[in-house]
Amino acid sequence: MILLDVILFSAMIAWFFIKCNMSMPDTAFQKSWANMEYAPETDVEVIWPEDDEDTIIYKVTTPDGDVYEFDAGEYLSDWGAIMAIFLAGQLTWLILQMFNTRRVRRRMKPLYDVALKAEAVSRMSSRMAEKDYMSDETMQHLESAINRADPNEPLIATGDKELQGIEIALNNLLNEMQESKKQQIRFVSDASHELRTPIAVIQGYVNMLDRWGKEDEEVLTESIEALKNESEHMKELVEQLLFLARGDSGRNNLQRKDFSLAEVLYEVWEESCMIDEGHKYTFYLDGKETESLDDTAAEESGPEPEYIENIDFDNDGKEAGDESQRYVMNGDIAMIKQSARIFIQNAAKYSEKGSEIMIKVNSGRGGKVSYVIQDEGIGLNQEQLGHIFERFYRSDQARNADTGGTGLGLSIAKWIIDAHDGTIDVLSRTEFGTRFTVNFNNKISERMKEANG
Repeated sequence: MILLDVILFSAMIAWFFIKCNMSMPDTAFQKSWANMEYAPETDVEVIWPEDDEDTIIYKVTTPDGDVYEFDAGEYLSDWGAIMAIFLAGQLTWLILQMFNTRRVRRRMKPLYDVALKAEAVSRMSSRMAEKDYMSDETMQHLESAINRADPNEPLIATGDKELQGIEIALNNLLNEMQESKKQQIRFVSDASHELRTPIAVIQGYVNMLDRWGKEDEEVLTESIEALKNESEHMKELVEQLLFLARGDSGRNNLQRKDFSLAEVLYEVWEESCMIDEGHKYTFYLDGKETESLDDTAAEESGPEPEYIENIDFDNDGKEAGDESQRYVMNGDIAMIKQSARIFIQNAAKYSEKGSEIMIKVNSGRGGKVSYVIQDEGIGLNQEQLGHIFERFYRSDQARNADTGGTGLGLSIAKWIIDAHDGTIDVLSRTEFGTRFTVNFNNKISERMKEANG
């Protein structure tokens, strides 16, 4: 690029002299215009007048005594402006190229890291081949250790220092496989146990109907009601089992779209108020209690009030106004609703009638948008907190169904949130209540990150 600037500047100077010389008579030159050679008697000067530093005079005196003067300063000043614009364009281009190069490097970094790792593995393989790293005897030693491992408690131990790295890798893999196997066994066992209970209840009521229900209308009514309840419970359990099974096999497809988390949680709040009149449900938007989502005028005039009257959402579920994107996330609306309902049902189940259940939506914190479900229930101790997302876990440890439910709800909620790259924070104290905070990436923050590389 510097060479291009030098060539352009040289061409500009040469063109000035050619243009000036072409305006003089032929007697000033010895040969043709193509050679541009001055006659011996021609006097050529370049003068910088002391009284005008910005002027450059190109003076030519011909053999006939004629004097020609050309103002090179004016010519060069005009071209200087053009050169300045040209150089500014080059500088802008260089700056843009620097940013583009940084962006490309950031995006290519994962591929570059993979290439480095592949190269390292290749070098290691070459060294192993050169040194005959694993002899036939060492290989047989490793095979014997694998064959001696107990299928129930697999552990590979060779005692060979050269095989220590392979031992660690294999034992970690076996431990993961063993843990996965135990989880599957426990899941099947718990599912069988949970299904056996409603089936036994249904069978008991059917037998009671067979004995007394034909003649006793009260027994008939009681039995039919119980059969309805147990069949609904079993249907719910089977649907949840199928949901988790599809999730484990990767067959739960998310119908993703951009939507306002505030509007979705507001709908869940309205549903909860209608379904459960035994608890007080309150909705908070960025820390302010809210009852309606219709108008943004309350926030646009004067200081922020303690109580938000209305907030308006357009047809796409995005809040109107300058900050319309602060609650927007990308995900499956139905599943996000389901996760919130699970936390709310759990809060209602373990809190007293008449107590408050708070539903909150917060935005703009570290590029996140979040919802919070908080109750005033019985709470959980530290030991229970470590297990609440395990399948079929109930905090009462007796694993009875007195409070209803299947013990799968929180597991399903966690699966949904994990599928949306979200996180769950749980804060709970016995006799004070529990708070679930679910965080998602704000859609606008994601777009800004993508734009910045």
